[in-house]
Amino acid sequence: MTRRFTGDSLVVATHNRGKLDEIAALLAPYGIALTSNADHGLPEPVEDGATFADNARIKAHAAARATGLPALSDDSGIAIDALDGAPGIHTADWAETPQGRDFVHAMRHTHDLLEAAGAPHPRTAQFNCTLCLAWPDGHDEVFAGIMPGRVVWPMRGKLGHGYDPIFQPDGYDVTFAQMDRWEKNRISHRARAFDKLIAACFA
Repeated sequence: MTRRFTGDSLVVATHNRGKLDEIAALLAPYGIALTSNADHGLPEPVEDGATFADNARIKAHAAARATGLPALSDDSGIAIDALDGAPGIHTADWAETPQGRDFVHAMRHTHDLLEAAGAPHPRTAQFNCTLCLAWPDGHDEVFAGIMPGRVVWPMRGKLGHGYDPIFQPDGYDVTFAQMDRWEKNRISHRARAFDKLIAACFA
């Protein structure tokens, strides 16, 4: 049976202020006090899982154990069919450079791989967001949201982040990076995962 959230404090297992603010907006109607890993001085755990769910669990349980509070984590990425699901859980890793994360570099690398493979069009792909809500006693609830679409080239749009400029969601003729953020947040993989989380644990 799904466990409902009944507390008034929740740790968001991230050091990303933007992600914390986004989650805070989604949970605002429930009057929950949110803090982040950074607020508690927690290190980033090693994400060595084989799936998005594995890594979401690693992050949520590490924060819950360290703080004694329920914790919510998010693991997300893009899986491209012609690349056998890559980059998948390694989405952020593909952006790593000696100068830090560079998603323009990652998108060019992705395009080069697709061209080298002679991948046919449309180059179908899916954005995945997996949320894990974990309690200090070890219980967790996991929810996944998937947005199907295709990888396009050249990059289009200045909004969004990550791989958004080359991802065109099904049913649209623009990329995520060309969408108003409210529209993207309404339809995205993260929105779909949050809808499931809210319905099961908060509503």
